[in-house]
Amino acid sequence: MDKIFSARLNEAVIRAIGILARQLGTTKKDVVEGAIRLYTEKVRKEKDIDVLQQTCGAWNRKESPGKTVEKARKAFRSSMHRHQQ
Repeated sequence: MDKIFSARLNEAVIRAIGILARQLGTTKKDVVEGAIRLYTEKVRKEKDIDVLQQTCGAWNRKESPGKTVEKARKAFRSSMHRHQQ
């Protein structure tokens, strides 16, 4: 789902976005989104950002995946049982 994003930009930047969109035969939105994606990739490569490291190890559990699934199913069944009564 798209959301509205508002920012004050230099008029020259706005003109450049419009010109580039016309030259590429696309929308201004596509130009801005593409530029942000490219910039994000560039920064991640330069800064050597590790997404898994930023998640604070939430993906790294001490219990086995089977045990995690078992606990989730048990909680779901318990919840369903309460609501059926």
